[in-house]
Amino acid sequence: MKISAANLPHLIAGAAILAAVATPATAATSPRDTKALAQATYIYISTVRKDGNQSKAVPVWFITTADNQLLIETSPTSWKARRIKRGSPAMIWIGARTGPAFIGKAEIVTDTELQNQVIAEYPKKYLLARIGFARPSRAKLDSGQIVVIRISPARDLPKGFQSAPGTPAPGLDEKAKPASAQQNAS
Repeated sequence: MKISAANLPHLIAGAAILAAVATPATAATSPRDTKALAQATYIYISTVRKDGNQSKAVPVWFITTADNQLLIETSPTSWKARRIKRGSPAMIWIGARTGPAFIGKAEIVTDTELQNQVIAEYPKKYLLARIGFARPSRAKLDSGQIVVIRISPARDLPKGFQSAPGTPAPGLDEKAKPASAQQNAS
């Protein structure tokens, strides 16, 4: 096929369709997790230490994007932010430390649209943010007091998988053992 100005729009449209089909979904949230996230007030997040072991799972506020990614805000000097900055995945328990769990890719985002979503949605979801306590703001983001982290779910962790600080953390692409198997292996 000869490329000309007349058929260029068709080539661009075809390339866009191929790119959309070839691009994997960024958020692989299971129906189990989608339902649990819709009902949860908190998530518990754990990251991977330099030695490959899990950190302690801590509760945090969160919101979800239209494509089921999670957004949280934290201090840039928190351990979770430091570990995520160096490439740590995030293990998430929904609603409780024993709730449904998944592992996902986590990254600090500078996208103003996502930051603005956190600024706007936290006060709608959390009364304390609405009255000004721990409320994210543009000034805090711009001054570096807080950062926004996006967590894209990769896969569910097995039923019964629990936070076990100091034990080996699962990788994004490997099978994780339930907590009882982790403790027996230690």
